[in-house]
Amino acid sequence: MGFPSRELTRVLDQGMVVGSTAFEFGCGTGHNACLLAERGFQVTAVDGAALAIERARERAKNRGLEVEFLQADVCQLPDLGRRFDFIFDRGCFHCVRQNDVAGYLRSVQLVTRPGSRFLLLTGNANEQREGGPPRLHERELRADLEQLFVIDDLHEFRFDDPAGPTGPLAWSCLMTRKAI
Repeated sequence: MGFPSRELTRVLDQGMVVGSTAFEFGCGTGHNACLLAERGFQVTAVDGAALAIERARERAKNRGLEVEFLQADVCQLPDLGRRFDFIFDRGCFHCVRQNDVAGYLRSVQLVTRPGSRFLLLTGNANEQREGGPPRLHERELRADLEQLFVIDDLHEFRFDDPAGPTGPLAWSCLMTRKAI
């Protein structure tokens, strides 16, 4: 994408997330992970692409930031031995849910604990357009996630689009992990 998510920035600026540790699913080249590190979080970020992880590490190093970047399958995460205060996902879930939603949710359980906050940004089926991310209906989002999370805020927004003024319609879903 080339820059941090404006929706993530909004949530951070409004103080909707507190804590000291953050985990990012599908970090790509590290823009959001670096933003979280700049905001004082101890960050661990994962992506399946080796080249993306290499570039993310370079980005953090060039900015003088410490971020733990891991190359791994987001649907088969190993137990990292720790849980995080805040989880972020911009566009990973809607890609993997078609093939392995159960694996993704197992990974989410591994990195969260009751009270962990989760900001999920995903494609929205309320808009039909050419291209763009996979799209979900609100009912699908709720069916997948409400078993683990209380949805605190769910609203529509537009993904950032470096190629134009308005990106695809999306869901911003801020949740809190339930005690299960």
